[in-house]
Amino acid sequence: MRTSIYHGWVPLPERQLIAKIRKMSGKKSLIGDDCAVLAPPAGHELLVTTDLCLEGVHFRRDWHPADSVGHRCLARGLSDIAAMAGEPLACFLSLGLPKDIPQKWVDGFLAGFTKLAKRFRVSLAGGDTGESRSGIVADVMVVGAAPKGKSVRRSGAKAGDFIYVTGVLGGSAATLERLRAGKMAVRQPAGRRRYDPHFYPEPRIGVARKLRALKIPSSMIDLSDGLSTDLSHICEESGIGAEIEVAQIPVATGATLRQALHGGEDYELLFTASERKRVPLSVAGVAVRHIGRLTRDGSQMMWLRTPDGERMLMPVGGWEHFKA
Repeated sequence: MRTSIYHGWVPLPERQLIAKIRKMSGKKSLIGDDCAVLAPPAGHELLVTTDLCLEGVHFRRDWHPADSVGHRCLARGLSDIAAMAGEPLACFLSLGLPKDIPQKWVDGFLAGFTKLAKRFRVSLAGGDTGESRSGIVADVMVVGAAPKGKSVRRSGAKAGDFIYVTGVLGGSAATLERLRAGKMAVRQPAGRRRYDPHFYPEPRIGVARKLRALKIPSSMIDLSDGLSTDLSHICEESGIGAEIEVAQIPVATGATLRQALHGGEDYELLFTASERKRVPLSVAGVAVRHIGRLTRDGSQMMWLRTPDGERMLMPVGGWEHFKA
């Protein structure tokens, strides 16, 4: 007979926890052998991305509901696949848990993770579990595929290309700032949280699929660390500079321009395209905004142009680990 210590107060023993993960992940789970066997569709190449999610860095249990944490952990990897214009195939989850964490929290995390996986038809193909002595650790790998030679890189941009973003920016950062300031009820109704991009970001897989089909992007990246930081990656990899029109930046309701430029965790797509390309105002139901142009600048300088014509240097102010 199981003792009461496992009735919801601490995680299930490892084998029982793995069995529960397999059950929750449904028919698409490939867990069962020592390794997963994956094969990309004919004429495709594999895309592989990994993300490490740490309690106290990427989420806080007193701020983020368990299912939101699970959703966010997988959304990061799915967004990386979207940034390469790929299709997700499978994911891997390695979970480090403190021995005193309630099983209810673990169930909520898995519910958020597997719900998003099922929505994008992503198989849970494996992972690991272990006891963590320094908070919750979730290591997520996502494997995707793109037609050979058709994945979109950061290095394909050219001087003169236009710069575009999807959706609106700064909403996640605005929510995080309200949480830090104690101006937001942590236990607000679940329905209200569901529409907040901070708690439940939406990977732009469908948008990326359509952009690839239309042969529009010359380069692309997802906005995980902030517009200024992620645009700088494209500039560095492509060896060009950039000029952004301040008035064209789509700032989310309730957010500031600073948050839109440097906030991060919006998981929208930032892409570039030749000025000769016809880019729709909406792709797969998501708004697309032209916000600037790439410049011929070997030092990769980025500038902001205000509505009155003033030109100022745009600092790189997004998130970076180990930065003072």
